Amino acid sequence: MDVSLIESLVNEHGKDIYNFCRRLTYNEFDAEELYQDTFLKAMDAADRIDVNNNPKSYLLSVAVSLWNNKKRKYARRNRIAPTDSIDSEQSSQIASEESTPEENLLKKELYETVNKCVNELDEKMRIPVLLYYNAGLSVERIAEVIKCPQGTVKSRLHKARIILKERLEVYGVEGF
Repeated sequence: MDVSLIESLVNEHGKDIYNFCRRLTYNEFDAEELYQDTFLKAMDAADRIDVNNNPKSYLLSVAVSLWNNKKRKYARRNRIAPTDSIDSEQSSQIASEESTPEENLLKKELYETVNKCVNELDEKMRIPVLLYYNAGLSVERIAEVIKCPQGTVKSRLHKARIILKERLEVYGVEGF
């Protein structure tokens, strides 16, 4: 067990992994639990982690696997709850000092609307969307993470984009 390796992974990729866990689980408590479990599992497998071959995708893969394993338990216990509409860190990233309060409010509403539409997607489409747009992974890496062919990932992303476009048009959002 190489503690320094895990510490460097936490420092380098921890924020991205936590954000992904938060989006995957819909709430902070479950996200923190999944985040901790992900790094505990990584600590157990530290000797198998190749730091030169995108360890972030490995950690995301671990998180997805753990989430899929715990999903039935979460559902049984009715612990899945919707996320807060927007947290303060995300709010500060959306709002800029150069914008007017009206522009900031519109940006915040757009962000919340897009998040709502993404969260309504079927999990088979939501996970690739989150990995592609939030975690910044390539189609090839997403295929490795969710253990399916690249064509399936491309298909799910395409279908998700179509659904998101339709849903956003209902809310009056244009240009997606």
